[in-house]
Amino acid sequence: MTATARVRPRALVTGASRGLGLALAGLLSELGYDLVLTARGATALERAAAGLRGDGAVHALAGDVTDAGHRARLSERVGEHLDLLVHNASSLGPSPLPALADVDLAAVRSVLETNVVAPLALTQALLPALERAGGTVVAVSSDAAHGGYPGWGVYGASKAALELMARTLAAELEGVCVVRVDPGDMATVMHQQAFPGQDINDRPAPEATLPFWAWLLAQRSEDLDGRRFEAQADAWTLTVETGAA
Repeated sequence: MTATARVRPRALVTGASRGLGLALAGLLSELGYDLVLTARGATALERAAAGLRGDGAVHALAGDVTDAGHRARLSERVGEHLDLLVHNASSLGPSPLPALADVDLAAVRSVLETNVVAPLALTQALLPALERAGGTVVAVSSDAAHGGYPGWGVYGASKAALELMARTLAAELEGVCVVRVDPGDMATVMHQQAFPGQDINDRPAPEATLPFWAWLLAQRSEDLDGRRFEAQADAWTLTVETGAA
């Protein structure tokens, strides 16, 4: 993933206070990125930022990505260039997971606002900075986007919409790379919320995906554009996609 020549590349990661977002922020910090991190909980975000060990600058801005004012603050903090934007913040919706026939429609709207509308709005706000850097946008998705799993309809629909939006942006934008990543099942707070009362410690930690992210970041942006990857696959390739994957 080639950035333009600068002292340090710059990345913005949403949902960065825990789980996959925090693991990815740690990797990016070690790789020398300047970071802008955001999540809703200020205390957890500050703690996460303080624990990073890289030499780059780290700016922690707590807030909700569905809030236009917060997105404006993130854009201001990013400044003139952005090499990497990771849409990791997500809402699961009600827990326990309801059937679509029973779900509160207000909850559906809330999930779509967080998982679809906010990533598009943030991409729009940061597009000038991404274009200047020849940057990359990563939409963190899920196998639920394609699964039709009982109970996962709201979350899965939101991720399916996110994937189609990302794929369309890849076709529309010039000079900005857009990729979709399914990180796979992980032992995270969100995954635990999906299975209340169950032991999910048999799932891998988010750090299990770091070899994939290191591989992705080493690729040329033009080779990645429009593609979908599974972070926990046995191997990753840049073969041409066909069909609706």
